[in-house]
Amino acid sequence: MNRNFSKGQTGKTGRKPSVKTGAKQESPQKGGRRPAEGKKVIQLKKKAEPSLKKEVNLPGKRPKKTATTGEMRLNRFIANAGVCSRREADKYISAGLVTVNGNIVTELGVKVKMNDDVRFDGRKLNAERKIYLLLNKPKDFVTTTDDPHADRTVMDLVKDACDERIYPVGRLDKSTTGVLLFTNDGELSDRLTHPSHNIKKIYQVSLDKPLTKNDMLQVAEGIELEDGRIAADAISYIDGNVKTEIGIEIHSGRNRIVRRIFEHLGYKVKRLDRVYFAGLTKKNLSRGKWRFLAHKEIQFLKMK
Repeated sequence: MNRNFSKGQTGKTGRKPSVKTGAKQESPQKGGRRPAEGKKVIQLKKKAEPSLKKEVNLPGKRPKKTATTGEMRLNRFIANAGVCSRREADKYISAGLVTVNGNIVTELGVKVKMNDDVRFDGRKLNAERKIYLLLNKPKDFVTTTDDPHADRTVMDLVKDACDERIYPVGRLDKSTTGVLLFTNDGELSDRLTHPSHNIKKIYQVSLDKPLTKNDMLQVAEGIELEDGRIAADAISYIDGNVKTEIGIEIHSGRNRIVRRIFEHLGYKVKRLDRVYFAGLTKKNLSRGKWRFLAHKEIQFLKMK
């Protein structure tokens, strides 16, 4: 099945956009910035701890539980807050950019409590682990965090994934299937759902009757709906011999926009599946299953 959609033309085969993942992170200059004047520099006593085996979080595996009580190493606290890696956190600590309860800490390996006031370059940090999870949403699940009238919600599918509170990025209506992202990273969620960022989405649409060439041209050029004009970024037949199967690329986040486009032209959408969202696909992910994003995928999303 040809799932490639052409840009700017209809009915022609093109290439799906390729993406590069990963992003380089800058390390501070040697020596870092000098400690801020007027603040007391203290050396907290380093506590002895047993050697630990290296842990690896594989995609689809439950991440290590974030402690809600007790203590953790300062570099881990900073890394969990999403600032940088633990190794980079050590450099920032040595450079005098981190304070604990108002005091600059420069010694490595110190431990802090979860309720300590930890700041990086003056900004207060929250040590909750950032979670990024991808679900291949099945039909008949409502995309909401809480709906007393819904029999099943997408939260039922990911409830055992982690201890942190996560929520879906954007919405898929009850009957729509496919790629759905979850996170507790509010800044990233806002960026991926804001219309100014033009986040790409690709859907496979199954119609009740063949889509005519003229109607396809209308969708490509733009049609007028009750809430304004809308045009597809790209649209084509998925299989030239089966004109009821359509691929459509669109960046609008308006409610039920794909269904309303075809309903406006007199078609009924029998099935709607989102196969691509912001560079993420459901490849190797069965319907109803989820996995954690790889580090490169997370870095790519943060570049959006």
